[in-house]
Amino acid sequence: MSETNSAADSAAPHRYTAAMAADIEARWQDFWDAEGTYEAPNPTGDLAGDPELAAKPKRFIMDMFPYPSGAGLHVGHPLGYIATDVFARHQRMTGHNVLHTLGFDAFGLPAEQYAVQTGTHPRISTEANIGNMKAQLRRLGLGHDKRRSFATIESEYYKWTQWIFLQIFNAWYDTEADRARPIAELVAQFESGERATPDGRDWSALSAAERADVLGGYRLAYASDAPVNWSPGLGTVLANEEVTADGRSERGNFPVFKAKLRQWNMRITAYADRLLNDLDGLDWPEAIKLQQRNWIGRSEGARVDFPVDGAGSVTVFTTRQDTLFGATYMVLAPEHELVERIIPAAWPEGTHPVWTGGHASPAEAVTAYRKQAAAKSDVERQAEAKDKTGVFTGAYATNPVSGEQIPVFIADYVLMGYGTGAIMAVPAHDARDFAFARAFELPVRCVVEPSDDRGTDASTWEDAFASYDAKLVNSANDEISLNGLGVTDAKARITEWLKERGVGEGTVNFRLRDWLFSRQRYWGEPFPIVYDEEGIAHPLPESMLPLELPEVDDYSPRTFDPDDADTQPETPLSRNEDWVHVTLDLGDGSGPRKYRRETNTMPNWAGSCWYELRYLDPNNSEKLVDPAIEEYWMGPREGQPTGGVDLYVGGAEHAVLHLLYARFWSKVLHDLGHISSAEPFHKLFNQGMIQAFVYRDSRGIAVPAAEVEERDGAYYHQGEKVSRVLGKMGKSLKNAVTPDEICAEFGADTLRLYEMAMGPLDVSRPWDTRAVVGQYRLLQRLWRNIVDEETGQVTVVDTEPGEETLRALHKAIDGVGGDMAGMRFNTAIAKVTELNNHLTKAGGPLPRSVAEALVLLVAPLAPHIAEELWHRLGHTESVVHQDFPVADPAYVVDETVTCVVQVKGKVKARLEISPSITDADLEAQALADPAVVAALGGAGIRKVIVRAPKLVNIVPA
Repeated sequence: MSETNSAADSAAPHRYTAAMAADIEARWQDFWDAEGTYEAPNPTGDLAGDPELAAKPKRFIMDMFPYPSGAGLHVGHPLGYIATDVFARHQRMTGHNVLHTLGFDAFGLPAEQYAVQTGTHPRISTEANIGNMKAQLRRLGLGHDKRRSFATIESEYYKWTQWIFLQIFNAWYDTEADRARPIAELVAQFESGERATPDGRDWSALSAAERADVLGGYRLAYASDAPVNWSPGLGTVLANEEVTADGRSERGNFPVFKAKLRQWNMRITAYADRLLNDLDGLDWPEAIKLQQRNWIGRSEGARVDFPVDGAGSVTVFTTRQDTLFGATYMVLAPEHELVERIIPAAWPEGTHPVWTGGHASPAEAVTAYRKQAAAKSDVERQAEAKDKTGVFTGAYATNPVSGEQIPVFIADYVLMGYGTGAIMAVPAHDARDFAFARAFELPVRCVVEPSDDRGTDASTWEDAFASYDAKLVNSANDEISLNGLGVTDAKARITEWLKERGVGEGTVNFRLRDWLFSRQRYWGEPFPIVYDEEGIAHPLPESMLPLELPEVDDYSPRTFDPDDADTQPETPLSRNEDWVHVTLDLGDGSGPRKYRRETNTMPNWAGSCWYELRYLDPNNSEKLVDPAIEEYWMGPREGQPTGGVDLYVGGAEHAVLHLLYARFWSKVLHDLGHISSAEPFHKLFNQGMIQAFVYRDSRGIAVPAAEVEERDGAYYHQGEKVSRVLGKMGKSLKNAVTPDEICAEFGADTLRLYEMAMGPLDVSRPWDTRAVVGQYRLLQRLWRNIVDEETGQVTVVDTEPGEETLRALHKAIDGVGGDMAGMRFNTAIAKVTELNNHLTKAGGPLPRSVAEALVLLVAPLAPHIAEELWHRLGHTESVVHQDFPVADPAYVVDETVTCVVQVKGKVKARLEISPSITDADLEAQALADPAVVAALGGAGIRKVIVRAPKLVNIVPA
C-alpha cells in the first residue's frame, strides 16, 4: 500500500482499510464454504421435498472454461468471472435458483511442452496450476458451487468424454429423418436389404473389413486419410489455428507441410443446415452469429460432371453454372485423389511448353508441383498473388455443354477444403482464373455480356468481368440456348438441362469441413478404440471406461528434419508397447483377442464440448447426466426453444471453433435421446478485454511497466526514454498486474468494483492502477456511513427517512436493479455512488431501513463488505439469499420536471411542472407565463404544439 494510503488508513482504529478488508474477506469466504452458501439444489431429491424452492425460476450461469496457466491470473482474466458472479448474486436475490460454478480445461499443449522441457509429468504441473488458480479465484469472493467443480483431466470426467465419443462413433446421420440414429439401425437396414450396399452385394457376402469400410462412410466419427498440417520439426500434426500465415508452426517457427495421414474425424458437416438454421433461435451477438454463418458457408449451386477418358468424371461444385459454356480448362487441388488416375505416361502431342513446367513427363511435373504446394499454408495458397502457378496433368476433360476437350491442371489456389477440390475455370468472369489463363496462354471466352464498352472479344480484355446482373451470350448448343437470359433464369435452365442428361444437378455446398479430431500428443484423452489384426476399429465397451493414459518416459513426439515432408509422426503413446498391444475380450462374442490401441489422443477441444452437462450432475458415475436434472437446468422452455445455458460469458475469440464444436456434440446427444437440449448455450455474452500500456525501449523490447516513470508527458525506464502503446496485458509484455497485488493493497471488493466500473462490460478498456483508489474510497465512505470509525459501533437509527432521502433511495433501487439485470454494472456502480454521496452529504446517522437497503444494493458487487455490514446490522442469515430491494414507484417519479417553452423555435421559458400534467393544463400554464406573454407581444397564436411534460412550442400567427 502507498505511504499516503497507509497513513490515512491508520488514523482511526475501525476505519475500513486493506488490512480490515483482508480480514473480512477471509472470514466470510470461510463462512460461505462451511455453510455451502452457493450450493444450488438439483430437482431430484433437493427440490422434491421443498415446494417453495421448487417454485423458484432457475438460472444456469456459466463462464467459458479457463485453462490453468502456470503464469497464474493477471487482472484481465477475472473480468468475466466477476461479471457473472455479480449477475448470479443479483439473480439469487431476485428469487432464482442459481447454478454458478467453474471447472478447469486442463488437457492441452502448454503442460505437455513443460513436461518435454523438464520431465515433470503434465498432471503434476497442471494440478499445481489449478491449485494456484483456485486460490486466486477464491480470494475474489466468487460465489461458485464448489461441489460441482472438476478438471477435464480427472478420469471420472474423461470417462464420459470417451463415452460421448463412442456414442458419436456408433451413430450415423439419417438425412431422411434429419437426425442421428444408432449405427445398429443402419446395419439392420443393410441386413434386411432395405438399404443396398455400395456395390449391390448382400451384406452377408461382405467381409468384416468391407463392412467396416461401408459403415465408416456413414459413422459420425470415422477414420480417414485426411490432409493435415504436418510439422516434422515438432513431430506432430497441427490445427489450422496453430499455423502462421506464412506456413510455419506458431510454436518453434518450423515449416509446415500438407500431408495425408490416417486421422479421426467428426462428421460435423452432416449438421451444417441445422447448425445454421438454429442460430436464429439463440440470443447471441449478431457478430458471432455472422462468423458462424460465414464459417459454415452455405451456398446454392450445381454439381457438374466433366468426363475424363479412362478415369470416370471430375465433379465440380459451382455457384455460376450459367457460365458453363465459358469453361475453357479445369483445375484440381494438388491433393485431389483423381490426379494419379488421370495423368498419362507422356505429354500429349502438341502440349504447350509453358504447361509442363519444364518437366519430362506429367508424373514428374505433378510430383514436383505437389511438393512445392505442400510447403505452403492454405492462407498463402489463397492469397491474391500476382503470379499464378500450376502444371498440366496431361489429361483432358469434356465440357458437358460444349463437348470441347479442355485441359486439366493442378494449381495451389484450389483447395481440397472447399467444394470438391476441383473447379471449372471460366477465366473471362473470374479474376483468379483470368490471371491463370493469361499466365498459361489459355483461351478466355466471354459468356456474360459486359456492361462497359470492352466488347465480347475476351482475348482483348485486361481483366475479368464479373456480374450477376447481365445477359448471357455465346452460350448455346444444339439442345439448349442461354443467350439473352439473365443470370438467375440461366442458372435455373442449365441446372434442369444437366439433371435431365445425368451430368449434374442443383445442390447445396458448405464451406464447413469435417472436424479433424486426432492429435499426435500425450496429454489428451485416449481414444476408446482398438484395432484387430485386420486393422478394423472396435469400440471399447462402457465397462472398460475410462481408458486412462499410461505412464511414459518421454513426453515428446519424435521430431525429424524440419524440411523433410516425407516423414510420419511417432506419438509418445506408440512407444509404450505394453499399453499399445493388448489382449481383450470386448464382449462381442469373439472371446479374448489381440488388439492394438489407438495411439493418437483427442484434441483439447474434446473436454470443453460438453462440460456444461457435467456441472449439472458432477458425481454421477452411472449416467452422463440424470435426465430430470438436465431437463430442469437446460431443457427447452418458453423463449428458449432449443434449451441451453441461460447465460454464457466469454471472449469473442471462441466464436467459431469451441462454440461450433459444442453445438455439434449437443445436437448428436439430443438426437440419440441422451439430453433434452439441442443447443448448449442459449444466451451468449462476449466481455471486452482489459488492456494495459506496453513500454518498449529503443530496441523494441518490452520493459517492466511498473518501473517506468512519466516526466513532462514522456516515459522513461532507468533514464532511457521509452515508447508507450496500448495493448494486451501479459507476462511476456511485462505489463501484467496480478489480482493478488490489488487485493493486498485495497481488498478484493475494491478490485471487483473497479473492474465492473471501468466501462461497459462488452467494451475493451485500459487498466490504470492509480484509478483503483476511487472505488476503495467509495467502500470507505459506505463503511463510514454505517460504522463509527472510532468505536466500531453501528450508527444507524430506527427513524423514518425524509422525503428527499426516500426519493434518492428508491431511484437508486430502481436504476441499480435494472442495470444489474441488463449487466450494465458500471452504471449500477455510478448509481450506488450517487446514493452513498447523497447520504454522506445529508449528514447524521442513517435510518436503519436506508442502511439495510444500501447494503443489499451493494451485495452483488462487493459481497464481503456487504456480508460484514449485514451481520453488524443485526442479521444472522447471509446477505447472499436476501431479497433485492424493490423500488416504490411513488418515489421513483420526479416530483416535478422541467418543461421547455419555445416561441418561434427559441426558448423563452422553463416551467417546473408535475410529470403527470395533461396537455391542456400544460398549454394553459405555458401561455400564461409572463416571459411567454412578453415574447408574443400581443400577436395571435396560429398553433401550439404540446409534448407533455417536456415541451411546448408556440407558433405565432
